[in-house]
Amino acid sequence: MSQTRPKARMAALIAFLGLGFIMGRGLAAAQSLDIPSKRWGLSFGNSSEFTGLRFNFRDSGVKRITGINCTLWEPRQDNEEAVVTGLSFGPMPGGGHLRGIQLGILGVSGRKTIKGLTLAGIGLGAGEDILGITLAGLGMGAGKNMTGINIAGIGLGAGENLTGFNLAGLGLGAGGDVKGVTLGGIGVGASGNAVGITMGGLGAGAGGNMVGLNVGGLGLGAGKRLIGVNIAGFGAGAGDIISGITIAGFAAGSKEIRGLAVAGFAVGGQNLIGLHVAGGTVHVVKDGRFLGCAVSPFNYIRGAQTGLSIGIVNYARSVRGLQIGLVNIVRGNPRGLKVLPVFNTSF
Repeated sequence: MSQTRPKARMAALIAFLGLGFIMGRGLAAAQSLDIPSKRWGLSFGNSSEFTGLRFNFRDSGVKRITGINCTLWEPRQDNEEAVVTGLSFGPMPGGGHLRGIQLGILGVSGRKTIKGLTLAGIGLGAGEDILGITLAGLGMGAGKNMTGINIAGIGLGAGENLTGFNLAGLGLGAGGDVKGVTLGGIGVGASGNAVGITMGGLGAGAGGNMVGLNVGGLGLGAGKRLIGVNIAGFGAGAGDIISGITIAGFAAGSKEIRGLAVAGFAVGGQNLIGLHVAGGTVHVVKDGRFLGCAVSPFNYIRGAQTGLSIGIVNYARSVRGLQIGLVNIVRGNPRGLKVLPVFNTSF
């Protein structure tokens, strides 16, 4: 019996070494140990195409993984064509196209696209598009479009369009359009248009049009049109038109302003149409046009007025309507009727 035990131990050792030799050859050839098949089941290593539960240190040259993919580090550069569908998990999971649920303790990287639910402790990014629900502790970015519910602790950006519900602790921006509900702790910016609800803690701006509910803690600006309900703590401006309801703590100005505009100090432009109220002045530039009602201490209309102006001092080159105030000046009136108290009009 004493001789049987050493023989049994020796046989077990030989079997173990043989199994290790076989596994080693398999890993060297295929870079993975796959059970029960090279295509599906359970995989340890850098399997190229696999369905099931897969564990690997760092993906390289992967083609397609479906199921649960657990990796310990970010993929190599040669992994940009990999399509990973299912659950990706690890410190920094990634691939060419990520589809499903992505959980990154540090970050998540999609060389091309990320689609689905993505959570990253620090940051996440995609070379092209991000689609779905994304949450990152610091920041996130997409080289092209970002669509869905996107929340980042510090910043968020898209090279092209940003669509859906977007929230960033500091700021967010898009090289194209911003559409949906967009909230930036400090600022929101779009090179194209901003459409929907756009709010920036300090400011919000668009190179094209801003349409919808637009709020800036200090300022609002649009390269072309600012349309809707526009609220700015200090100033609101647009290159072409401001239209709708506009409230600014200090001033609102544009080439043309339509609707209701209220400012702490000044409302001004070339053409003013609607009701305009200011704590200091309503100002129409030289050869401009005013149509509606102006209420301020000094209504300075250096063009044609059609409608009513109410103030301490009212000035216009011509009036089709009425000026009401202490001093009323119609520059185009005959001598003796240019300046009148109480009211004036064109005679």
